[in-house]
Amino acid sequence: MGYHIYGIGNALVDKEFEVGDEFFAKAGIQKGMMTLIDEQQLASMLETLTSDYGLKKRACGGSAANTIIGASYFGAKTFYTCNVANDEAGDFYVADLKAAGVDTNIGGERDQGVTGKCLVMVTPDAERTMNTYLGITSDLHEKHIHEDALAQSDYVYIEGYLVTSDTSRAAAVRVRELARKHGVKVAMTFSDPAMVQFFKDGLLEMLGDGVDLLFCNEQEAKLLADTDDLNIAIDVIKQHAKTFAITLGAEGALAFDGETLHKIAPYSVTAVDSNGAGDMFAGAFLYAITQDYGFDVAGRLASAASAQVVSQFGPRLDAEQHAPLKAYLQG
Repeated sequence: MGYHIYGIGNALVDKEFEVGDEFFAKAGIQKGMMTLIDEQQLASMLETLTSDYGLKKRACGGSAANTIIGASYFGAKTFYTCNVANDEAGDFYVADLKAAGVDTNIGGERDQGVTGKCLVMVTPDAERTMNTYLGITSDLHEKHIHEDALAQSDYVYIEGYLVTSDTSRAAAVRVRELARKHGVKVAMTFSDPAMVQFFKDGLLEMLGDGVDLLFCNEQEAKLLADTDDLNIAIDVIKQHAKTFAITLGAEGALAFDGETLHKIAPYSVTAVDSNGAGDMFAGAFLYAITQDYGFDVAGRLASAASAQVVSQFGPRLDAEQHAPLKAYLQG
């Protein structure tokens, strides 16, 4: 059986909290960024957040996982390569993936260790700030790649966050190489401005001689090109990707199909939580292009779907929220 999208990325159990800006000042946390923390920091922050604010939501997450699950709920056949431990959080993660109809390399036989966790702190301005303990997902390895599933896919989708660990970065590079070997198209996301800011060399290694489709936001594009001019950034991105989509927040998005740069209109919503918006954009976009829709139509669906994610709490939509969005494929 073939797949539309084969994803590789971190496997993190997301724990979401609603906090005020004063929390960051007190805890010395940089707002709006993803920061890696150790297990001890995780334990003490989790205790503080749970007692002071209360847990709002728990879900299996990771940037590419959210994308793959979104695409699956739209109707794409998907496979996800990741690494979770033989613990309760790992059981939860596998069950959540299966419930979303996603095939995966992880089953009952899993390594001992601690499944990765991400503390997602959402402020009243809808900005999301993440503190991540990677745990066993930083040991995502080439051995976790399922070459048969990859070879039968239309696209592979590589998460930029994999750049932070040597083994997971090597696995991402291997996925790109295997995709080339089997004639599978390569899509990649930069995932977070911090990845471009602090791990640019590693991202360039993952991009290699270029990808077929790149997802990023405006800030990430400008950081890659070391410029404040979006047009210059677009020219630089064209050197690394045959096609791309750049999200522009409230301004919508740009999608380049190799010939035409399409301006994608935004959908105005009251933002509650920006967590997962870029992931959903990519998931909806990949679903549409693997169903033979053009970049303009794919962008319209992606824009509408990500707007809906932003308007509610949590990084993903519920399963039943996807089907009504397909109306955007018809104009």
